[in-house]
Amino acid sequence: MMLEVSDIFFRHAMGDDILKGISFSARKGEVTVILGPNGSGKSTLFKCILGIWKPYRGRVKADGRDITSLPFRERAKRFSYVPQGHEPSFPYKVLEVVLMGRAAYIGLFSTPGPRDYEEAERALFLLGIEHLRDRPYTRISGGERQMVLLARALAQGAPYMLLDEPTSHLDFRNQVLVLSKVRELAQGKGISVLLTLHDPNLASLFGDRILVLNGGKVIKDGPPEEVIDEELIEDVYGVRVSVSRVNGKRLVMPMLGSDELYPL
Repeated sequence: MMLEVSDIFFRHAMGDDILKGISFSARKGEVTVILGPNGSGKSTLFKCILGIWKPYRGRVKADGRDITSLPFRERAKRFSYVPQGHEPSFPYKVLEVVLMGRAAYIGLFSTPGPRDYEEAERALFLLGIEHLRDRPYTRISGGERQMVLLARALAQGAPYMLLDEPTSHLDFRNQVLVLSKVRELAQGKGISVLLTLHDPNLASLFGDRILVLNGGKVIKDGPPEEVIDEELIEDVYGVRVSVSRVNGKRLVMPMLGSDELYPL
């Protein structure tokens, strides 16, 4: 099982290229972190992978099949998606939100069946949030809401899970909690996880592989210990840093002198 992105180019009508020859693969049971500054093309890449936007050149294949050849329902069975943030317009119960992940398996005029409820309940249990089952989704914390969206994606039963900046609105504890659960799901359920992040330390701690984007191009690709270094961070973010090894992980510390932090 593998996701293959091959030489993707994308631009909006009459615009410049946003993605410029992106190629990589994502494997079963691994967390692939897409790291890069704002405007580097991370969210655009996700939309191309999901088939929301169509590249003018290149291909995206899931298990050997070009995603553009798949109808929407089939794509939904292969890809689950957790957005950056979600502001609910109706106070659905948490269980109802998780059940929405089963939409691809429910007929147009049908209602969720026993199997759908079973999968939703299992997802809540696996993420340790079954106690939220009957709570209104509008009245839980941001961290709990992100876990519910993760449960919705898990209930979908897709082999590929995409998370767009899942920690952007979370405090430190919930960042660690959500990313720990994501890594646990990848390893325990054999899901291929792709997630976008801004923080190189979180990428190093939780990623099996890091794909660095800048200006719509792949700057570096590989395991964290081969990707994260002073030169890369300085080139991509324009910030001078020191990189230390702690418990086998590479951690980034900005150099806080006024002439060092903003050298450009």
